[in-house]
Amino acid sequence: MNGKSLFPLLALLPSCTQTQTQEHLNILFIIADDLRPELGCYGAPQVLTPNIDRFADGSALFTNAYCNIPVSGASRASLLTGLYPSLPERFEEFDAWAQKDAPDIVPISRWFREHGYTALSNGKVFHNLQDHYDSWSRIPWRLNPEGYGKDWADYNKWELWLNEESASKLNPRTGRGPFCEAADKPDSAYDDGQITLKTIADLQDLARTGEPFFLAVGFWRPHLPFNAPLRYWEMYDRDRIETADNRFRPESLPEQVTGSTEILSYGAVGATDSDDFHREARHGYYACVSFIDAQVGMILDELKRLGLDKNTAVIFIGDHGWHLGEHEFWGKHNLMHHATNAPLIIRIPGESPRRVESIAEFVDIYPTLCAAAGIPAPAHLQGVSLLPLIDGSRKRLKDYAFIQWKQGVNVVDTQGSYAAWNEDGERTAEMYFDHRQDPQENRNVIGSSEKEVKRYRKAMENFLSKIRP
Repeated sequence: MNGKSLFPLLALLPSCTQTQTQEHLNILFIIADDLRPELGCYGAPQVLTPNIDRFADGSALFTNAYCNIPVSGASRASLLTGLYPSLPERFEEFDAWAQKDAPDIVPISRWFREHGYTALSNGKVFHNLQDHYDSWSRIPWRLNPEGYGKDWADYNKWELWLNEESASKLNPRTGRGPFCEAADKPDSAYDDGQITLKTIADLQDLARTGEPFFLAVGFWRPHLPFNAPLRYWEMYDRDRIETADNRFRPESLPEQVTGSTEILSYGAVGATDSDDFHREARHGYYACVSFIDAQVGMILDELKRLGLDKNTAVIFIGDHGWHLGEHEFWGKHNLMHHATNAPLIIRIPGESPRRVESIAEFVDIYPTLCAAAGIPAPAHLQGVSLLPLIDGSRKRLKDYAFIQWKQGVNVVDTQGSYAAWNEDGERTAEMYFDHRQDPQENRNVIGSSEKEVKRYRKAMENFLSKIRP
């Protein structure tokens, strides 16, 4: 990969037969991979995100938004179909296929296309490039092959290390390169820089043709490896980066809760419990977040320059959260707050900016975008439109978010987080964190909060009875 644009000719798929009325809004849907709410607009001044912060200033920012499963492929399959995961039957794995797990469900891309929109996919939108590939108006555009692939050798065919010394730091078990890298290269030397250029070119083409559009943009970073141009690393002084102050396993945490081992599949990791590693890993994550912030800024600036911002709803999310050393966890893959809470920011032309405290789930995104665009929502959707929260006509739409991972089900509200694990129909473990007293989730108080726990258990039972296929 180099700094040249790599834009292949895109074969046009069959066009839809319906037409769109003029009042329908365009949709620009931006997804960052593994992005937790570690952004200036979410009260994290240590991370430099001026472009996303500027976007948030004119938008509805959701402080209690949750993915419905903390792994990329399943989370995307869920939110792009509007269905909750239902483990183990549907949307379980990192490489989940929506068209295989829910073959009769219309994904959001096809729904908008059938309602008169030109639907485009740039970068990592569905985890698998060929998942619902024919639901888009043009072949989905991506520089790399399927997801990350199950074969690490396939992974290394596209993930090129831009510093010469990186080639000597491979993980001998997986063949993957180092977990982070800073190369003195332009943004366009990286996949995400190319995604930005492709998206800007598409916006220019759409502005010229006047086609109503649903444009989905999926950035790879800040997903591992933490590779970003040197200039984004230089925005931070590593010696001044603070590490988590709760680097210990929570009291009475069930054994079912573990950290992700994903970072260990990369090279040059070292001792993950050392101060040096914590600072280096946070430095790399922050650099990647700032890199993505710059890409978002360029796209939004072009949207405005073209005059498309006046008729385009913009949504920005991370597909789930990510631990940055809290409890010595790195990554997602559990039912702790840092793995499940994610940024959700929505700007709809004409709506006043506001901070939304109500619970929101990613399964709500599909119906929200339908409502914003003024098109009907398909009957299969299991979420609700967040539009009443965005326009301020409602303060709350739902009491709980429901998240699943392996045999565990998590129920979260604005007061706390409860999870239970079941095997062979028997409850094997529970945890409850009172976020009013313990926002960092340092102490499982399941044994001393029976009244609260009963309420969560009932909510969980009702939820599971509704979503089981």
